[in-house]
Amino acid sequence: MREFLEDAFQHRDDGYGRAQKHARQELPKRFYKETGVEVVEGGFSVTLDGRPTRTPGRVPVVVPVAGIATIMAEEWAAQGERVDAQSMPMVRLVNSALESGETMIPALREEVVKYAAGDLLLYRAETPRELVAEQEQVWDGALVTLARHYGVSFQPTIGILHQDQPPATLAKLAEALEGQGLLVLIALVSITGITGSGLLAMGLLERLFTPDQVWAAAHVDEDYQARQWGEDEEAQLRRAKRRVEFDTAVKLLELMRA
Repeated sequence: MREFLEDAFQHRDDGYGRAQKHARQELPKRFYKETGVEVVEGGFSVTLDGRPTRTPGRVPVVVPVAGIATIMAEEWAAQGERVDAQSMPMVRLVNSALESGETMIPALREEVVKYAAGDLLLYRAETPRELVAEQEQVWDGALVTLARHYGVSFQPTIGILHQDQPPATLAKLAEALEGQGLLVLIALVSITGITGSGLLAMGLLERLFTPDQVWAAAHVDEDYQARQWGEDEEAQLRRAKRRVEFDTAVKLLELMRA
C-alpha cells in the first residue's frame, strides 16, 4: 500500500486507536450516558450527553448527511463499560476524513487514479490455468464495463512488470473524480486500499458494480488459493475485519451519493 494511504489514515493510530498497536492497553471507560444527533451549522453533529463530539485531534465532528451522524451515534451508543474505537468503523472513517481536511482533496483524488494506473484488474497471472481463467472471467467483464462507461481503453498485462496505461485513460479517470468532496473521496481511498483496485472503487461510485461484485472481484486470487490449500482461521478473521471496513466505506459512499 502506498505511503500516502498510511499518511491519510495515520491518525487512526492516535487516541483510542493506539490500543490496537500496544497489546491491547486498557480501554478508556465510557464517560457518557446518552448519544444523540443535533442540527448544527454545516450539517449534523453527534452528541454525547448533549456535548458535540470531536476527533482525537480535536476537530469538531460535523457531517452533511443525517444518516451518517445517526450511524456514528449508534456506534457510540453500542459501547459497553469501555470505549473501543475498533468497534466504531464509521466514527473512525469519518474522523480520518475530518482530520485529513479539505486541503487533502486533490491528493486523495490523485491516489485513487494512481492506484487505477497499476490496478489489480490489470495484472494477470501466468499460471495456473484455472486461476487465469477465473481472472479473465471476472476481471475482463469489469474492465469492459469501465471502458464503455468512461470511453477509455486499458492495457492489461501478464506478470508483474509495469505496464503503462494510456495517458488519455488516466486523464479521463481523473476528470471523473473532479468535484467529489472529502467524505466521498475518503470512502473511495478506503475501498481502494482494501480491494487493491481504484477501478473497482470508481465502479462502485458510478453504480456500475454492486458491493458484492466488487468484493468478489477483489478476492479472486485469495479465493482460488483457499480452495486449493484450505482456509486459514487467522486469514478468515482478517478478511471478516476488512469486510466490516469495506461495508462501512460503501455505506458512507452511498449516503453521500444519495
